[in-house]
Amino acid sequence: MTRAEVVIDLEALRHNVSLLVERASGAESMAVVKADGYGHGAVPVAQAALQAGVTWLGSCSLDEALTLREAGIDAPILSWLDGPAEDFSAAVAAGVDVGVSSVEQLRALSGARVHLKVDTGLSRNGCPPARWAELVRAAAASDNEVYAVWSHLACADEPGHPSVDLQAKAFDEAYDIAREAGLTPKRHLANSAATLNRPDLHYDMVRLGIAMYGLNPLRQKEDLRPVMSFRSEVALVKRVSAGSSVSYGHTWTATRDTTLALVTAGYADGVPRLLSNRMDVWLAGARRPIRGRVCMDQVIVDCGDAEVSVGDEVVLFGSGARGEPTATEWAETIGTIDYEIVTGMYRPRVRRRYVG
Repeated sequence: MTRAEVVIDLEALRHNVSLLVERASGAESMAVVKADGYGHGAVPVAQAALQAGVTWLGSCSLDEALTLREAGIDAPILSWLDGPAEDFSAAVAAGVDVGVSSVEQLRALSGARVHLKVDTGLSRNGCPPARWAELVRAAAASDNEVYAVWSHLACADEPGHPSVDLQAKAFDEAYDIAREAGLTPKRHLANSAATLNRPDLHYDMVRLGIAMYGLNPLRQKEDLRPVMSFRSEVALVKRVSAGSSVSYGHTWTATRDTTLALVTAGYADGVPRLLSNRMDVWLAGARRPIRGRVCMDQVIVDCGDAEVSVGDEVVLFGSGARGEPTATEWAETIGTIDYEIVTGMYRPRVRRRYVG
């Protein structure tokens, strides 16, 4: 019996990547596989994305990048969020590019290929504009190769938001300062949303994140196919009488006789407790509601008078093609983003299975 599993459809991922690469206006494309491929598995996702046409891979940390190298992947990789205390000799030895946001971090590098990151308005990682000229001068004088200048957009998923143009202007100004320092770097700024709706910001490379996994960062319709589905099975079926209450706190009470199905997936498996009494699953050909609180290891499904059996498949979220709930629906119900839902599915007792 399958207690709980996520199913990763690599054919859907290749479809999404092909669509995004085609939309990239001839720019190179980077598949972002940080956080173990947004919970989908960094190595298989990277391999599938490369098959579908990306030319670069992106990781948050050097450890993530080295995991890709250890798997035999030799494509260019950028690692962008390691502090100056990191030992970057492993990055140089493995041919991993390093994102640099400060002079202090630059001084920890020797013989590396670097991407200088400027903060254009996200106020997160990236060199502040007041120190940017100092950083590019130091980089030009160092023994590192400056491959690119880059930044990250704060509101590209909100078409027409004024910050996007302001950040693009700041980025162009930072690039000019780098050129004045004698550098000839490439440029990358566009994330998934900007890849889809701002071709003017594609520059030399786009970075494909959430859209690659089939989750649309925009409200406009796109032919993206969700890559992950979350499944379990019915472990127990019981008939209860009207007036019976369900789960901790008795937050739901049956108003009629009904059939309950116990499903072995709970908040320890990635089902947010905030979905208690607020979610459906796909079971026996229809959406059926969760009743009572989501528990650590299980949820209870109200099946009415439908015939259900032990061992029946339960889809907690999927592509939505049959009408089943989606990761985006979960996120909207509890006031978060679908990134958090799928990334949170990387859990020790949830099996990961690949198809396609």
